[in-house]
Amino acid sequence: MSSKYHLPNGSSTDGDYDLLVTPESAGWGYSGLRILTLKPGEAHTLATGDSEFLVLPLIGSCTVAVDGQSFQLDGRAGVFASVTDFAYLPRESEAMISSASGGTYALPSARTERNGFPARYGRAEDVPVELRGAGNCSRQVNNYCLPGTFEAEQLLVCEVLTPGGNWSSYPPHKHDEARPGEESELEEIYYFQVAGGQDGFGYQRVYGTPDRPIDVLAEVRSGDTVLIPHGWHGPSIAAPGYDLYYLNVMSGPGQDRAWLICDDPAHGWVRTTWHSQETDPRLPFGAKENDR
Repeated sequence: MSSKYHLPNGSSTDGDYDLLVTPESAGWGYSGLRILTLKPGEAHTLATGDSEFLVLPLIGSCTVAVDGQSFQLDGRAGVFASVTDFAYLPRESEAMISSASGGTYALPSARTERNGFPARYGRAEDVPVELRGAGNCSRQVNNYCLPGTFEAEQLLVCEVLTPGGNWSSYPPHKHDEARPGEESELEEIYYFQVAGGQDGFGYQRVYGTPDRPIDVLAEVRSGDTVLIPHGWHGPSIAAPGYDLYYLNVMSGPGQDRAWLICDDPAHGWVRTTWHSQETDPRLPFGAKENDR
């Protein structure tokens, strides 16, 4: 079962894309992700079709031309260096993504029947950066496109950065049932980068219930992807010495665009231990020593 949901780097390339996950390839209804690498001076045309997209630089800068507008994305030196600015693309639009210096760009997407928001620019300085957990469960969350941070139809996007030796996505949680006020139904994609080059690694766990089984324990490296159609997911484990990054893309059938999770009751008690622990001093990533 792991091989169905764990996509090692290079196993899901398609044409111009280092990674192509569509609702059809994932076997679900809404969430998608493409990873695009451009060489200096190259350009790529993206037709959004029935989905809304973000253009989110992982490394490098780019220009996004869409619907008569042009957005210059300053980007970043890498995913551990800082947050980035980004662009939102509505469904049924065509965008030209070009880069004078080259780079790699995440294109998270969500299938939607609505088209209520125009193409627009998201400033890096407006991205809320949150420190969650404590002790060896400390991690950083960059909240790009979530309810209350950036408006979209159904797309939810954030980044999680975990210092080496720490656990994130913990306690294990799920969001696969529509229970108003308690849990929302969302498909999720995890796309990983690991500090330390080819030797860097981490682990991702996904497990289900007797009624909806799923069983994934994947060793993940840079460029790997894990699909989570349902079930408890977590922990995401950063091996000691190797900081772990993952991009989360979520979407589902709910029209209220909510992100409501339910902890595994066997492990939710771990949250009660955090009040007596300090946040890992290595966070946030990209901060100067005198800013920590």
